[in-house]
Order: sequence, then C-alpha cells, then structure tokens
Amino acid sequence: MTEDTDLLTRLEALEERLGRARASITRRFIGQERVVDLALSALLCGGHALLIGLPGLGKTRLVETLGTVMGLATNRVQFTPDLMPADILGSEVLETAADGSRAFRFIDGPIFCQLLMADEINRASPRTQSALLQAMQERRVTIAGETRPLPAPFHVLATQNPIEQEGTYPLPEAQLDRFLVQIDVPYPDRDTERAILLATTGAEEEEAHEVLSPEDLIAAQAMLRRMPVGERIVEMILDLVRNARPEEPSAQDAVRASVAWGPGPRAAQALMLTVRARAMLQGRLAPDASDVAAMAQPVLGHRMALNFAARARGESLPALIARLVEDATQMQAAA
Repeated sequence: MTEDTDLLTRLEALEERLGRARASITRRFIGQERVVDLALSALLCGGHALLIGLPGLGKTRLVETLGTVMGLATNRVQFTPDLMPADILGSEVLETAADGSRAFRFIDGPIFCQLLMADEINRASPRTQSALLQAMQERRVTIAGETRPLPAPFHVLATQNPIEQEGTYPLPEAQLDRFLVQIDVPYPDRDTERAILLATTGAEEEEAHEVLSPEDLIAAQAMLRRMPVGERIVEMILDLVRNARPEEPSAQDAVRASVAWGPGPRAAQALMLTVRARAMLQGRLAPDASDVAAMAQPVLGHRMALNFAARARGESLPALIARLVEDATQMQAAA
C-alpha cells in the first residue's frame, strides 16, 4: 500500500510538471495539441518519433522547442543526398603531436547528444539512413571496431517530407520499425493559422523555457513502466496487433485481402508503452480502451502496408486500422 501511495504521489507531481511543459511547447507550436502530445509520449516512453508533413508546418520548430523545454542537449543534422554516415556518427583523424608521434583521435559526430533532430531524413541516401539503425535500437554506435555508448537519455526525432516529393528516398522497413510512433503533422485550421500569424510576425515572439531536466525525464520513463495496465487492455492490444497480420488465423478476410505485411511484436510493445504515456499526460493512473484507440494509428501506421491490389482499389491504411480498432473494442466488450 505504501508503494502504491508513493507512486500516486509521484505521478501527481509529474502530471503538474508535464502540464507546464506542454503549455510551454504549445505557446510556440500553436494549435497542434495532438502532435505535441504524441511527441511528448515518445519521449516519456524512451522512444523515437517520425514527424511527417509538408515543408513549413513547424516540424523543426517543434523539435527545437521540445529540446529546450525538456532540457536536452540537442543537435540537428540536415539530411541531404550527399550526407555520409561519418557526418552523423563521427570519424577518426590522424594527428601529429609536438614530438612528431602520430595517433588517431576520434571526433564525435552530432549523434552524440540527447536529442538528435534528423531533419528531412528521407532526403539522404539509404546508406546514410542506415547509419542510425544501431544508435536508435541499442543507444550505442560502433565505429572503427570500437563500440561507443550514446548519452542518456537518447532520442531521435526525425522529420520527413511526403515521399511523393522530388529528391526523397523511402525509409527501409527496418528503420521505420525503430520509430515508436509516426506523427502526421496536418495543415492548421483557419483560426490556428490566424493565431500563428499574429504570434510569429510581430516584434516579439514567445520563448521556450526549460521545465524538466534530463534526469527528470529518465525518472518519468522509469515511472511510466511501473504504471499498471489492466488485463482487458493487454488483451485488446494483443487482439489489435495480431489481427492486423494477414497470416494470423484470427485475421478478418479484409486484412488477408489487403495487407502485404502486418506489425510485429515491437508494435505491441510500442502500443503498451504509448497507452501508458497518454494516460499519464491526461493525469490518469492507468490506461483504458480510449488510449488504445487513440494510439493505434500512430503506432501501427508505419509498421504495416497495403498490397498492390488494395492500393489499386483505393483503400487506405488509416481506414483499415480504424476497423481493426472497432473490432478489438467489440471483442473486449463482449468478453
């Protein structure tokens, strides 16, 4: 009982600080509360996020603001077609000392930070994109035969332009799976765009301020993993993820006819964490079915794909995921 009371007290204190952090972010990134909450959820889960949207929608501004508010050492890499892996990871240089002796010295690349902003990640070649794979999964990199740990916490927030644009390379499935969530950044509505105009074109502009420290974030990540998840929510997550696989015996005919490949166990792990994060951001002590429904698209959308026939029929992945959520909700209601 004492442990439960202590967890409750700490969750309530964290809720207040997260509320201040969200307020500080939304003063600079106006009118996109869902995008902000998804980005904060990724950090609270200790994961990485992929922000997708057209240029000029504030993706870079959001990442910069997050780094400031969360107190994270932030580096930015502008991905271009000529970017090389060493430009991200670092490299060894041969130096000559005063006595004439020579030795190699490693120069850290920008990846040695707490928050890496990979700007327009799909404009770099697949070889350069793959340089992030080990770092995102293992929080370390191997260079010249030596493994070097990355700072803690370590997060990658990548921005991506729609793949239909000129000069873009699709991210490989293995790298997409490393992103905890995919965050679609839409156009703002008229009132929001009016607020953006007034807030960003005047003589003064709202500044972001540090609200949490890296140590606070690490403590919050540990606390999130202690948050209880009810058995019905666990079963709902399993139903949702497993029924999205066309090979699964319980999959609906629509999934078998439309899905080329479905989400793996990492998707279930991501959903288990992100539903906790959403509950935490809303000041609740445990996630419910609404959290699973809200996080399904950001977690599953980049971990499955429609086959050619489904695309030719004009089907969409968000609509399919929405049907899967509805089916999982009904299954749990009937249980």
